[in-house]
Amino acid sequence: MKVVVQRSGVSSVRVNGSIVGEIDHGMVLLVCCEKGDTERTISKACEKILKLRIFEDENGRMNKDILAADGKILAISQFTLSWDGQKGNRPSFDNSMPPTEAQILFDKFCVILSKEVPVQKGEFGARMEVQITNQGPVTFSLSFL
Repeated sequence: MKVVVQRSGVSSVRVNGSIVGEIDHGMVLLVCCEKGDTERTISKACEKILKLRIFEDENGRMNKDILAADGKILAISQFTLSWDGQKGNRPSFDNSMPPTEAQILFDKFCVILSKEVPVQKGEFGARMEVQITNQGPVTFSLSFL
């Protein structure tokens, strides 16, 4: 599983011109489920993401997690993250989990996170327009096995 985490201000995702998910402060997560990922993988990812101290404290230091920052999550499925760019110039998504399985894991991932913080999400498998207000900019690329 790969997850790109961006600290965010107002961010949204549209499908066919309509907003399907929107947050005003928190994290935007670009999420790729890969072959071999399991429920254990997503549990580990959720635990790490919820504990990431990427929000500023009163001294301007990244010292608060999303709970302490009273943030929200906008989660977007993004299978294109599975390509590592090592071979060739035409991306291959062979390492991406098949869509039916990936949607199940992505939905479980969102459910786990939503037990702690409000979660909005894109529409799995749809062509989406994502607007991200990256604050900082602060961006992390995480991989979970």
